[in-house]
Amino acid sequence: MSSHVKAALVLLAIWVGGWGWATAQTSKSLDLFNEDPLRPRGQNVIPLYDGWFPNPDGTFTLCFGYFNMNTEQSIDVPVGAGNRIEPAIYDGVQPTHFDPVPAPTLTRDYRHHWCVFSVTVPEDFGNADVIWSLETQGNTLSVPGSLIPSYVLDEQATSGRDAVAPYLSLNDDPPGFRGRRGLWEGPRVARVGEPVPLIARISHPEAGTWLNWTLHQGPAAMEFSQAEIRLDSAAGVAMTTATFSEPGSYVVRVQAINDTERRNEPTYGFEFYCCWTNGYVRVDVTE
Repeated sequence: MSSHVKAALVLLAIWVGGWGWATAQTSKSLDLFNEDPLRPRGQNVIPLYDGWFPNPDGTFTLCFGYFNMNTEQSIDVPVGAGNRIEPAIYDGVQPTHFDPVPAPTLTRDYRHHWCVFSVTVPEDFGNADVIWSLETQGNTLSVPGSLIPSYVLDEQATSGRDAVAPYLSLNDDPPGFRGRRGLWEGPRVARVGEPVPLIARISHPEAGTWLNWTLHQGPAAMEFSQAEIRLDSAAGVAMTTATFSEPGSYVVRVQAINDTERRNEPTYGFEFYCCWTNGYVRVDVTE
């Protein structure tokens, strides 16, 4: 692949995702990147590296997101040769389901899916890379994540925007976790076609926390009774249900963010890389 095509992809990734970036590894044809990059279907999913932050124990967490260049088409890629993380010790936490690019609305300015998963590397990680490779539409794109100084992120709170991530609980316990490393729950047990109740308990200094549920991993399509929820109180409970169409092992993801600094739009904070909380619920579905 020519260097100018690689450079074009990097510039495209920067255009669609702020700091996020990706490089092309292999491809049959990348002409589709040159004209009308957003289309209803038939386009690629670009893996993106969103940055990193230090942890109190001396380790580091690297965040990855993605940009689906389709405005209507969801894409599913199982973990394997077409959706892998190297070194293999970090493989398996990445999404297998990729939602279309979010449509712009009065309360949604962001266009890529921010920090949908993270990996934690040891304190002696040094200049090494964690590489996520994703094949869609016959093209494989790879993104390296490393401890680049300019990619360091505020985590849980930032004084620059006076923002803090919501505390989250995914069960009946009081909210006690916040941040992008993610709170994991389950596995829950469910049956095909029967709604599974999901709960998100939120605590934040201000009202207006926005939550979005989606499929993170799974072998088939599923539906939420309510995927987007906004809480009118500083502390509250958001309820939804998930219904699965086929048996298998699933992970559903919720992201909770509260950023009222700009036009009272909570999701605007994604574009400033702070501050929100990720939650994941494993669900084992039987016939």
